[in-house]
Amino acid sequence: MSFSMYSASVPVFKQMLNSLLAVLNKAEAHIEEKKLDPNAFLQFRLYPDMLPFLRQVQIAADFAKGAGCRLAGQEVPSYEDFEKTFPELKLRIVKTLSLLDNLPQSDIEGSEDRAITTGSGEKTRHFVGKDYLLHYALPHFYFHCTTAYAILRHNGVEIGKKDYIGTY
Repeated sequence: MSFSMYSASVPVFKQMLNSLLAVLNKAEAHIEEKKLDPNAFLQFRLYPDMLPFLRQVQIAADFAKGAGCRLAGQEVPSYEDFEKTFPELKLRIVKTLSLLDNLPQSDIEGSEDRAITTGSGEKTRHFVGKDYLLHYALPHFYFHCTTAYAILRHNGVEIGKKDYIGTY
């Protein structure tokens, strides 16, 4: 049985980004209904040394974008971190989903042994494609998706496991 790098990456990223988009919609509705300050949610951290919700979403999108492009052998486009609102975060996710939709499956299949380098300077990391995806990109991606979800749940947004997992 062969391992599909495409099936283990792009559809997974898309599923979770779509669920994150749905969770952001629920958060916006909650904030509006309760007449809360959206910025309080966007800047909330689970712990002082953790990044705020806003950055969790940005980084989740960045890991999906970066992994997809690196596995496809393409240059990773840079997204400026300008988002300061829920609608802007949702646009970032939509932009990332569009990028993933346009990555050719044929460019990702067979990338198990593709040399991938991330970071620069002291933070430079070298991988082969399969190790990069399974032991670096996916764990980081899930961490930031999970943390974003946990921040919203902690702050009273009525979401559950089905919202986190989304639909396949």
